[in-house]
Amino acid sequence: QVQLVESGGGLVQAGDSLRLSCAGSGRTFSRYDMGWFRQAPGKERAFVAAITSGGYTALTDSVKGRFTISRDNAPNTLYLQMNSLKPEDTGVYFCAAGAVRSLQALEDYDIWGQGTQVTVSS
Repeated sequence: QVQLVESGGGLVQAGDSLRLSCAGSGRTFSRYDMGWFRQAPGKERAFVAAITSGGYTALTDSVKGRFTISRDNAPNTLYLQMNSLKPEDTGVYFCAAGAVRSLQALEDYDIWGQGTQVTVSS
């Protein structure tokens, strides 16, 4: 089974960029649909972006034009390029994997990383 480890979070100012990475172990990484979710303080975990095993991508409306999701199956890494960051992008970012029916559905993903904190100051 794939295990996921996120990295790349940090404290930045509004307008800055960050690239999150999610390293996956296991030889079946390429078969999974992958997603990024974030959990802001006091809020539920919410969909940010996803990419299918075939490369189709989806983004939540608030990050379109600013964030890009990509994957490199060799070596087993998922990325989230975040540009023009805003304070409302603050939260813990989780990567997730699964054979999902709906890319935006948190409950469809069954493998999760531990999360990486992103804090955007104004």
